[in-house]
Amino acid sequence: MKLKYFLSGALLAIVLFLAACSGNGEEEVEAESQGEEESGEVEKDDKNLVIAQASDLVTMDPQDSLSTTGDRFFRNLNNRLFKRNPDMEIVPDLVESSENIDEETWRFKLIEGVKFHNGEDLTAEDVKFSLERVMTDDSLKEYPYFTQLKEVNVIDDYELEVVTDGPMPTIQHVLAKSGSGILPKDYVEEVGMEGFMEQPIGSGPYKFVEWKIDDKVVMERNEDYFGDEPTWDTVTIRAINEGSTRVGELLTGGVDLITDVAPNEWDRVENNEGTSLVSGESTRVMLLMNRMTEGTITADPKVREAIDLAIDQQAIVDSVLQGSGVPVRSRVPEGVHGSDPDLYDAYVHDPERAKELLEEAGYGDGFELTLTSPKGRYPMDGQVAELIAVMLGEVGIDVNLELLESGTFIEKYSNKDNEELIMIGLADGLLDASYSLVHYSIDRAAGQTDYNNEEIDQLFKEASRNLDKEERVEQFKQIQQTVAEERPHTFLYQSKVNYGVSDAIDFQPRLDENIIFDDVSVK
Repeated sequence: MKLKYFLSGALLAIVLFLAACSGNGEEEVEAESQGEEESGEVEKDDKNLVIAQASDLVTMDPQDSLSTTGDRFFRNLNNRLFKRNPDMEIVPDLVESSENIDEETWRFKLIEGVKFHNGEDLTAEDVKFSLERVMTDDSLKEYPYFTQLKEVNVIDDYELEVVTDGPMPTIQHVLAKSGSGILPKDYVEEVGMEGFMEQPIGSGPYKFVEWKIDDKVVMERNEDYFGDEPTWDTVTIRAINEGSTRVGELLTGGVDLITDVAPNEWDRVENNEGTSLVSGESTRVMLLMNRMTEGTITADPKVREAIDLAIDQQAIVDSVLQGSGVPVRSRVPEGVHGSDPDLYDAYVHDPERAKELLEEAGYGDGFELTLTSPKGRYPMDGQVAELIAVMLGEVGIDVNLELLESGTFIEKYSNKDNEELIMIGLADGLLDASYSLVHYSIDRAAGQTDYNNEEIDQLFKEASRNLDKEERVEQFKQIQQTVAEERPHTFLYQSKVNYGVSDAIDFQPRLDENIIFDDVSVK
């Protein structure tokens, strides 16, 4: 789908108003005509939890996925050495005890008696196999976050050492993130990863039952789980791309919990008896990735600055998102270790200066570029992209707007097939600035933005090995300030999250946007 925008400044206010109001009319009338909002007090008399999210999983390989939609499955299927509790504190998961031998060596004692879903014991050999796979296979999406792990040495069945390449201040962060899910070594070697992905096995509280692509994933309780007894008999994660359809399913009782409720749907959820809107903070930053590959128009720093100055981030937050976000100038969100408060609630809107920069760059007569965006993956993403296209048009940039459904979008993003601009929302899986700032290392940026700043690359490597917390934060801030000026990314806003929840269950949002099934309970 491609759209071109040639709207004048006189129309901009109208577009802002329409973006804020889009979707409120016909959808609400239809809902009322179907009697969706006439339910009484809600009670749940079964132990089957149904969740609906905006997009499906893209893989059953926990080490080849960086999406929150996938992690909601993996977090409940697999265990890790460590995990995060609802307060985002790192706590042991499979680890009974740990010891920091020296700056580069950690020793871990595992809980005994943990079994995979096929009945096999989970041992240190499984941990070694899992970590070494993600440490060494650079084709895996999680690989960049594990490169500082150097060796995994098995001491006995339930004890091992992890050796790092230099001091690693984030080792527990990494061992608690999605790529650290422990795989069953013998099973994977027997059936191969293709066989594993057809029937994935973990040691977590819920077992895999089936995956119908672009429809649903079904899980069931693990009766032999080593921890607390699982809450639910079954959990179904449905993929419903269309936001109004997700809301409709909640209102009619087809699901218990939905993610990503867009602002134009808030009233439907809140005004319905038996459902509520539950909001929370997130680490997700919406941004434009600017291709800086030699020969592209966005390789010109004046063009990138003009794009940033043309966009009114506050207007987007106020109108389209109805306040459910905060303008930012950094990929590192507030709430994450190493964030820069000077770049939070900040933006640099100046369309007249944007026009001057384009004139200086030799584009006084304007030019054309392509903006790729998902539609339905994030709340109001398509509307945000449309408004950005209008704002860029106001300074003389004609936008070919490519709106893609979630699966096609992720494929294009993963393959790095986008042209000048691609809009995406990125969360922080470590709650540490190193997770976000790896995007500006030369290796990670290659083929995507092609950002290449050797000083920033070196500074990032130094910060990644710095055990001095205060000095490390200053290094992170320096990287963020430089990136804000050089603009490999044009930052838009840090998102807030909104869930639709049946009044029959208790649910509290997490900062990492994960849903731990056993943290959800029947009232």
